[in-house]
Amino acid sequence: MAPGTWSDMAWPEVGHVGREGAMGLVPVGATEQHGPHLPTGTDTIIATALCERAADATGAIVLPAIPVGCSYGHGTVLPGTLSVSPEQLGALARQWAEWAAISGVTRLLFVNAHFGNAASLAIATDHLRLFRPDLRVGVLHWWQLDPTVAAESVLDGEDLHANRTETSVMLALAPHLVHLDRLAEADDPDRTEGLVFRYTAPALSTNGVTGRPSEATDELGRKLVDLTVAAIADCVERGRREAPPLGQAPPALVPPSP
Repeated sequence: MAPGTWSDMAWPEVGHVGREGAMGLVPVGATEQHGPHLPTGTDTIIATALCERAADATGAIVLPAIPVGCSYGHGTVLPGTLSVSPEQLGALARQWAEWAAISGVTRLLFVNAHFGNAASLAIATDHLRLFRPDLRVGVLHWWQLDPTVAAESVLDGEDLHANRTETSVMLALAPHLVHLDRLAEADDPDRTEGLVFRYTAPALSTNGVTGRPSEATDELGRKLVDLTVAAIADCVERGRREAPPLGQAPPALVPPSP
């Protein structure tokens, strides 16, 4: 279904999409260590694939992904991680929405695939709802959208990373990037239970994993992907029709803080 992918379009097509009031999907991922068995681009791969499949079902437009997120939680010991600051990610998400609006796409859902991005995306959309009430913006964390997916995600630990769920999804979406020969020895337990303070990955995991990727299957991955895509598609369809219950609020007149 049209519209498709922003980056594949020429400007007349993008302009048409804007005039028709298309919903936009922004994949938000990360580039970070994902244990010994998954690629550093895992979160971006997942977010992009979910957006593309939801767009195929709904005719939403998929904007270019934000491929580097806030990955401070992974520390500096394990190679492979790139990161921006929480403040930079929030500012970047705001720019994505404001520039999309210039082309007429004023309804955006940020589809997030990395825990560490959540606070920045909340701040970005908080800013936009106050200073740009003419835009409609929301955040979807893929692992929370469907109750079955949410329950599966934490079966092997609340502080999940490169675990059974993520590895299964990658087996469904990009099996050629999963190091199957490393799965059996990749398991590492969640050590966060009962902790008062927050720590980076090297203080919590021996190999960057939290969970049991050895239990991953492509069958489970396909199930989780299908459920999540359906949930995103539902949000797209509802977002097309949604209006503020009491009408659009006026924009704030005070300048934003630096």
